[in-house]
Amino acid sequence: MMEVKTAAQEGDLLEPLLRLRRQFGRIPHGTQPPSQGFGEETVTAVEFTSTEKKEKPLPRLNVHSAFWIVASIAVTYYVEFFKAVKEMIQMESGWLMLGGWLLLGSLSVAFYCIIYLEWYRGIEDYDTAYPALIPITTASFLAAAICFNVALWSVWSFLTPLVLFTQFMGVVMFISLLG
Repeated sequence: MMEVKTAAQEGDLLEPLLRLRRQFGRIPHGTQPPSQGFGEETVTAVEFTSTEKKEKPLPRLNVHSAFWIVASIAVTYYVEFFKAVKEMIQMESGWLMLGGWLLLGSLSVAFYCIIYLEWYRGIEDYDTAYPALIPITTASFLAAAICFNVALWSVWSFLTPLVLFTQFMGVVMFISLLG
């Protein structure tokens, strides 16, 4: 059989939904809040102001970014990062040079997207206008990372990926502080 729901039962069913919606500051379209009693004065509308909360921008320097920057500095110091890279350059490591060229290519495409397309031409959504740029940049960056790992494996062995990842995260977090 079909149950006939009274207005009080419908109000009871809508109550949790309306409480949830009130929490987020809006009432579902086409519904009214439930009445407070049977014969008593009913609430016809709940007033919600459309004043949006002013969201504070996230601080540029937070614990997460500070951790990666400090970790990158510590790794640079303790593993003598620049000395090791300098020695690899002096040995004329083909993997290091190939990785350098791939990284340069990746950064060139990134700067082309940011500086030329976004700032100069005003194309904010350049990944839809030029869909091949993002995969090319990503692929060349990953290939550069592999080349750097192969080139520096003889220096730090199995710690090489960890050292390079820490350096990468430190640089990314430092750049995020600048802009």
